[in-house]
Parts: sequence; C-alpha cells; structure tokens
Amino acid sequence: MAREGKRIRAAREGIEPQKLYAIDEAIKLVKSKANAKFDETVEVSMNLGVDPRHADQMVRGVCNLPNGSGRTVRVAVFARGAKADEAKAAGADIVGAEDLLEIVQGGKIEFDRCIATPDLMPLVGRLGKVLGPRGLMPNPKVGTVTMDVKGAVAGAKGGSVEFRVEKAGIVHAGIGKVSFDEAKLVENIKAFADAVAKAKPTGAKGTYIQRIAVTSTMGPGVKVEPSSVLTA
Repeated sequence: MAREGKRIRAAREGIEPQKLYAIDEAIKLVKSKANAKFDETVEVSMNLGVDPRHADQMVRGVCNLPNGSGRTVRVAVFARGAKADEAKAAGADIVGAEDLLEIVQGGKIEFDRCIATPDLMPLVGRLGKVLGPRGLMPNPKVGTVTMDVKGAVAGAKGGSVEFRVEKAGIVHAGIGKVSFDEAKLVENIKAFADAVAKAKPTGAKGTYIQRIAVTSTMGPGVKVEPSSVLTA
C-alpha cells in the first residue's frame, strides 16, 4: 500500500472523511486547503442514480455558470458566409469550413470547444473519430450545433460548462478558481447542480443525485450535504 506524503496528510487535517458539510463550509475548507503555487480549479463531482449503459438513463447538458469558470476557452466554429463573420465578431479563435476540416484531420486541434452550424454537420461528421473521443463533437443537446453562433461563442467564452455522465454514473466539472470569492463559487455550484437536476433522464429511478463532493486541483475532497446545494 502506498504511503501518503506529508502534504496530503496535512491537507486532510481538519476534514472529517465521513461528514457531510454544508456547501458554504465545504467551499471554505477547499479554499483553505488549496496551497499550490497556481490558481487551482475548484471541481464538483456528483454520483447519480443512473446506469448510462441504458439510453434512457444518459445524462448530458450544459450549464452557464453565473460567475464564469475562470478558464480561457479556445473556441472553433464550423461556419460559412455571414455566420462565419458572426463567429469571428463574437470572439471565436478559429473559424472555417473545409479548411478547418483539413486542419483537424491533420491532427492540429488547438481548441477546447467546437461549435457548428447545422448545414455544416455533414462535413463535421467526418471528424467523429477525431473529435468524439476528446468530447469535442458538436451536439444540439448542449447547444453546440446552432444557428445562434454569436450566443454559443459568447456562452463558451463566458464560462458555460458541458457535462456528461461517465460509466460509473458520475458527472463532474470545474466550476471556478480558488481565487473566486466563496459566495461566487457556491453560486456556481448551485447553478451546476440545478442544471444536472433538470437533465434528469426519464429512466432514472429512486434517488437521482446521491452524493456530492468538492475539491481543488491538488486538494482533498470534501463531502457535501446535497440538500445544501439543491433547490427545492
């Protein structure tokens, strides 16, 4: 069994492993334990009562964080003509059609979010094996296949985060930085939890959101009392 280092042991001091903390107290603990030399990301993980192997229990969506994510998001847009101009004006980092297809096929993927207009999806579909495994394939369910290119780019740049349940029934996301005020982090987490709750699939039975935990990039996890996060 691997031994814990001094840093890990010190970080866990004052945190009761089995206790469920109110979200305000949990965030305070996470911030106090974040001692890395960079601005750590605050992450939330949620265990859901779903089995993603069944199509009617898949959970996927997008959440616009009210206080942003603190990340610099590079956005690529597949569009032509006026929509391409709209994307550039909205702040997209890369805009194109066939030329962008060739760049991606060549293995150069210098973006974190990919958006496409519906008319270009047959073109983008050729990149499924490249973009799919990276979670970058545009999808209408999360607003990345849309004619509202301006709104999609603004959302991506402003702090919207996508989420998708993993095989173990877990969704997680970065919802801000340790440098954020506690109140802003709490507001972002509540917004994310609300988005996940609204994405509850028809096939979900029993308790949907079972466990919640928050942590920073290099810090210990803190278990959260779900009722302190979820709205009625």
